[in-house]
This record gives sequence, structure tokens and C-alpha cells, in this order.
Amino acid sequence: MSQRSPGDWAPLDPTPGPPAPPNPFVHELHFSRLQRIKFCLLGALLAPIRVLLAFVVLFLLWPFAWLQVAGLTEEQLQEPVSGWRKTVCHNGVLGLSRLLFFLLGFLRIRVRGQRASCLQAPVLVAAPHSTFFDPIVLLPCDLPKVVSRAENLSVPVIGALLRFNQAILVSRHDPASRRRVVEEVRRRATSGGKWPQVLFFPEGTCSNKKALLKFKPGAFIAGVPVQPVLIRYPNNLDTTSWAWRGPGVLKVLWLTASQPCSIVDVEFLPVYHPSPEESRDPTLYAHNVQRVMAQALGIPATECEFVGSLPVIVVGRLKVALEPQLWELGKVLRKAGLSPGCVDTGAEPGRSRMISQEEFARQLQLSDPHTVAGAFSYFQQDARGLVDFRDVALALAALDGGRSLEELMCLAFELFAEEQSEEPSHLLYKDGFSAILHLLLGSPRPAAATLHAELCQAGACQGLSLWQFQDFSLRDPLHGKLFSTYLRPSQIPNASSPGSPSALANGAVPVPKQKGD
Repeated sequence: MSQRSPGDWAPLDPTPGPPAPPNPFVHELHFSRLQRIKFCLLGALLAPIRVLLAFVVLFLLWPFAWLQVAGLTEEQLQEPVSGWRKTVCHNGVLGLSRLLFFLLGFLRIRVRGQRASCLQAPVLVAAPHSTFFDPIVLLPCDLPKVVSRAENLSVPVIGALLRFNQAILVSRHDPASRRRVVEEVRRRATSGGKWPQVLFFPEGTCSNKKALLKFKPGAFIAGVPVQPVLIRYPNNLDTTSWAWRGPGVLKVLWLTASQPCSIVDVEFLPVYHPSPEESRDPTLYAHNVQRVMAQALGIPATECEFVGSLPVIVVGRLKVALEPQLWELGKVLRKAGLSPGCVDTGAEPGRSRMISQEEFARQLQLSDPHTVAGAFSYFQQDARGLVDFRDVALALAALDGGRSLEELMCLAFELFAEEQSEEPSHLLYKDGFSAILHLLLGSPRPAAATLHAELCQAGACQGLSLWQFQDFSLRDPLHGKLFSTYLRPSQIPNASSPGSPSALANGAVPVPKQKGD
């Protein structure tokens, strides 16, 4: 089986088109020879001293953070800390935090605009969120409250700073946590100035500053005015970006500490007052604020976002993974020396057959436990830890490459369509349609289900016929090219061609090449 990487897909349309929108998920650094020499020298001399001193200051922050909440009960911490604790500890943490960033090379923080009071704007929204250095924006905002993962409380020093901040904590493992966070944000935002402002990074993850990711609605649920805050790093070389694909934490820290001077621009835009419609609809509110901030930054506002741990782009009416897990599954099987075309799946069309990990290993003739666990994890599991063998059969057929695109779509329909009781025909319902798109394109299942409902609106039934499914996946000008781009290999790598996923996406991104095995 030949490896298929995201950059190795056929240019489907030879006609010239507009340049692809920038990719907010990937950051690449390109050094000249002189820059390499400079970073080697400064990295050996300046960076170790800076990082060491910064860690010393970080640990000096702990006593001030601990003192502010020492002896206070959980009930007392439900109200903002005041009195001597706030005066002494707040100013101590603020001063040491500025010293910490100064030692890391951020010698200048340039502030533009006027920060609104907590009565004028109870919520601050900062973007673009591009690096773990972004908390520097808390300094000109006078240390507003933040929203953080509850798991961070166990991190040394960071946990103490979160308690000091009286941060709003959300747990990924507690389904009720998000509801409590929404209630707490609303309570603080509508306290009439009793609580300090709450700062959000509405993108929810880091990008490379070239485009804004989709804003999550959490900051806008209260329906109160918000003040947009822009973060820029106007340095000659962008060493601060920490994107989904690019330099890791240590390299970003080392390169930034090796810079003689790093500059941060923080700009406060005018307070955004929501309309009655925006107050009722947090998603609309978030969308409109994102557009305002993107226009001020001079970069595109996109619908790109993270779903779970995967970046997702928008093509037409469909959300697709930037790099579907199908490609990663192919790499795992390739390493194991397995050819998908040699596997006799024996999946029954239209009938679900749930299999365990042990049966999965026997069916695919895999013996290495690590490989089995890795390959099995790519499929949707039910509450008992079983997967639908139809998912496995379709994934192997797509990776095999022995079928034409038309044959592959027919196989997908046959596997997941259901027979009608009243007439001898088959229809593809929501669950089957979502399973196909999730397997082949990495589409989130809720987004695929929404699209299925839209496609079925034209008909009287709630399912798609084979002709309707082929019309969507093969003959539709946009989605047909998408399926072909993701599933058909090319002899001519051209990731930025007009037919690539990046050019097809409305507000999406160019698809990067995968790193080697």
C-alpha cells in the first residue's frame, strides 16, 4: 500500500484561482544563514540565563499567590477577595509577572486604546491566541479573572496562581462542569462591577496569527457588552507562535529567549454592545465579534476550529478534518506491513456487526499488541468497547486504492444503507451518512448529521437514495472535488492547487504535508 500524505493529491482543476487562505494550524520557521548564527550564539549565552532567572521569578510568585487565599474557605472564595490581601498580593503578583516576561525578552509592552471598566465591559475577549506567552495580556488588563482547565490546579505554581486569580475552572471529565461554568460566567458578568473583568481567549486553542479560528460562544453566553483585545507580536522573526504543527514548547521558549528584544502590542478596541438578537444567540454574537476583530487585525475570519484533538475546516456546507484519521490509520497499517486489499472483511451490507479488539486483530491478521491497539482506536467504539465492522471494511477499502471513486461510494452506500420494509429499495439514514463522512473525511458526526437533514429536505423521506448520495459525493461541483481530493492519490504533488482542500474551503486552509513516519 503506498503512503498517502495530505500534500500528495491531484490538482483537479487546472484553471487558475485565487490564492488559498492562510493556514492557521501550521507554523514554519525559515532562517537565513546569518540568523542561524545569531540564534546559535544568543541561544548558548542569553537564553539559558533568561530562562533560569524567569523560573526563579516564577517560584517567587508562589508565596504571594498562596497568601491571598490562605485561610479562606470555599464559601468565602465565592466572592472577590478584598482588603489587604488584594492590595499586597495583587500588586506583588502583577510586579513579579511583569519582571518574569521582561526576563524572557519581552522588554516592551505597547498599549493602544483605552481599557473599559468592568461596568462598561464585564468580559474581555483576546485574539489571536497564538502562544503560551499570551497571558502577558493580563498585565495591561490589571490581572482579570480567567477560565482554565480544572486539571491545571495540580500543576506546581500554576495551580497556586489559578487559586489566586479565583479562576473559573472547567473539567473535561465532568459533563456538568460546562453548565456550572456558564452559570458562573453569567453570575460574575452580571454582578454590576462587584467582580473584576473575566478574560477569554475565544478561539480556545493556539494558531499562527495568520487567521482567526472560530470563536467559541462561552464568552458571549451572558449577553453583556464585551471589549475586544488584540494581541500582536510585531517582531522581525515570529518565534512565539505555538501552532498545532510547528515548533514545540521548548523550541519556542528557547528561540524567543534568544531574541535580543521581543515586543508585544496590546490594543483595546471599542466596547462591543450586543443587539437584542445577539444577546439571545451567543453563536451569532461570537461570530460578529470575530468579524470585527479580524477586520481590525487585517486577517481572515475563518470557521476553522478544533473538534477533540483534530483541526477542522469548512468546505461548502460540510466540516472536514484537515488531516483525517484515515490517513494516520494507513500509516499504522503500513508500518505493520499490512496490505488492506488482502484482508477479507466479510462485512454484511446494511447490517451492523460489532467486534472486539481481539476479533479485530484476528480479522486483520495483526499480532503486535501496540499496533492492534493503535489501529483499533481510530474507530468509533460503543459503551462496551466494540466497533462496527462495517467501519473497518470501508476504511480498508478506501486505503486499498483498488476501487474507483464511484465504486468506493457504491460500497459505502451498500454497507450503511438500510432496506425499506414497504418497497425493495435502500436508503441511507443519518447515522450511516455520518459514519461514512466521519470515516472518509474526518467530519464530526453532529455536523454530518446536520448536513444530512439539509439534503433530505428536498425529499419526502428522511433517507438518501443511492442516486442522491452519488449526486452529493460525486457530481456536486464542490463536495465531489472534496471526496476526490481526499481519496484519490496523485502523481503530481500540489497542495496549493485550485482543487486542493484549501482552495475548496470557504474560509479554510491549505493542507500541509505530513511529517515522515
